[in-house]
Amino acid sequence: MSDHHDNSPIVDALNTILEFELAGVVRYTHYSLMVFGYNRIPIVSWLRSQATESLDHANKAGEIITHLGGHPSLSIGPLLETHNHDIGDILRESLAHETAALNAYKALLKLVEGDSVMLEEYAREMIYQEELHLGEVDKMLRKPGDLAKFHA
Repeated sequence: MSDHHDNSPIVDALNTILEFELAGVVRYTHYSLMVFGYNRIPIVSWLRSQATESLDHANKAGEIITHLGGHPSLSIGPLLETHNHDIGDILRESLAHETAALNAYKALLKLVEGDSVMLEEYAREMIYQEELHLGEVDKMLRKPGDLAKFHA
């Protein structure tokens, strides 16, 4: 029991991550249903692959929570929705969601640094993946030929 208590800020941080990732599953699935127009097919398949990736990330976080003797949250992260289903709006909303998820992984890293190699490696790997993903969304938001990073 005392072991669970020691891990509680870490379990809380992991539950925050779990909730963000589960929200990502719902969000990307919803977005994929709302895409219309001649770019629909590649965008829908990209959005569905993001939903699958979010589910993988949620499972990973949940497995670590139970590894630490914690209880995985049944809550889901914030689900903001602009009712504009323009691809640009969807991607900007996605950028905000992914930035919040990235910050949740960074918060976990701060908590475990120098304390648990396993959790440190996990947090770093997820930060690496989230940053790559953010870079991909950023590129999708740029105008063709625009080399500068996108700024909302």
